[in-house]
Amino acid sequence: MMYGWTAPVVPILLGPDSPVKTTKAQAEWLENLLMLGSFSGLGITMYLVDKIGRKRSILFSSFVTLVLWIIKAVAPRIEYIFVARAFAGAAGNMAFVAAPMYIAEIADQKVRGFLSSMIYIQMLIGILLIYAIAPYVAIYTHCIVGGSLVFIELITFPFMPESPYYLLYKDKPLEAEKSLRKLRPSNCNIEKELEEIKTAVERQKTEKGRFQDLIMVPSNRKAILIMTLLNMAQHFSSISVLLMNLHVILEAAGSIYIESSTAAIIFAVIMVVAAATSSFAIDKYGRKFLLISSSILTGLCLMVIAIYFNLKNFGYSVESISWIPIVSVMLYACFFKLGLGMVPIVLTAELFPARMKAIGMTVADGTYVISALLSLQVYQQLSDNYGLQYPFYVFSLSCFGTASFTYFFIPETKGKTLEEIQFILKGIHVERKSGENDTML
Repeated sequence: MMYGWTAPVVPILLGPDSPVKTTKAQAEWLENLLMLGSFSGLGITMYLVDKIGRKRSILFSSFVTLVLWIIKAVAPRIEYIFVARAFAGAAGNMAFVAAPMYIAEIADQKVRGFLSSMIYIQMLIGILLIYAIAPYVAIYTHCIVGGSLVFIELITFPFMPESPYYLLYKDKPLEAEKSLRKLRPSNCNIEKELEEIKTAVERQKTEKGRFQDLIMVPSNRKAILIMTLLNMAQHFSSISVLLMNLHVILEAAGSIYIESSTAAIIFAVIMVVAAATSSFAIDKYGRKFLLISSSILTGLCLMVIAIYFNLKNFGYSVESISWIPIVSVMLYACFFKLGLGMVPIVLTAELFPARMKAIGMTVADGTYVISALLSLQVYQQLSDNYGLQYPFYVFSLSCFGTASFTYFFIPETKGKTLEEIQFILKGIHVERKSGENDTML
């Protein structure tokens, strides 16, 4: 809800009945402050996920977010909202590092992709909520909704166990065993899985966990290269631009068929449905297939939007085809979330070893934030100075480049344990015993 907040709320703040006086320049800062706050929170995120654990980091992020919804609800001046947006970025950064890490470490490998993708489904539901509620109610009302959801998490999530990987990493084997028993069915033989996790953690503990090892160790270097380029690809497929400026872009398209606020709600619904579909498909069809097909189809949608604005800005009459950008945006919502918008968050939690997980995922999240800022700047500068078509040409070409990179450089991690994935990154061939899903030779 925080991420998609500016799209429906900024028009209200700039309107004549705004509850908080806001200028256009200040409204642009509301977008950038979320990303700047995310970047500034990288250091504390890296520290806390290893110091206090994944579970407590998620709870801390939720508490901060609850306070920020209260500030937004009662803010008398725009400066209060500026502060709330910056801290919301830092809190969101922590959640989007700790939550994927937590899920990857508690999940069985057969459903790890599905469970990890649920994070994005919940994110999209939040965007849908803010799109559907904010344009039609007072500002404090949607703040109550957002605050209530976080409050529910704060009173329920403490009953979940901590990650067994983290507990073994902190030399707490009895607590790790208790955690795994709570996470697995009662008839499950956890001793074998616990021993495998222990072996993996002990091996990974012998590896250095310094910041420079992201570059010096070849397997870590490959992991951070993949995640850096995928995080850049997500934003340079225009997702942040569309989520934060969808109303403005659709109004600029001049469509006479549907209001921008209604189109935004439909856009969010399609993204939720596509993400849910992808979450079921990601462990069946694999990460690479979804990523490649999604990137190509997303790039085609953006190319169509760019060509439409090209024709419109060069004086051609486009009134009879003004439905094209709306249809393209809706197809974009579907194709993006089928792979490009889902697979990277799954891979982020899979590619780094235990010793490097906090550093690697935080750096990857940092590139995610920087890429978001850069994509917003590319959009603002090119559209303001040259025309709305040019940023969409750039974003389209980026998608096609992502498909090529995925095909040649990204390994398939479907059905692999976290330990097997590390061997794959090291270039070590791994075989399974016949009839067994979780044993390596």
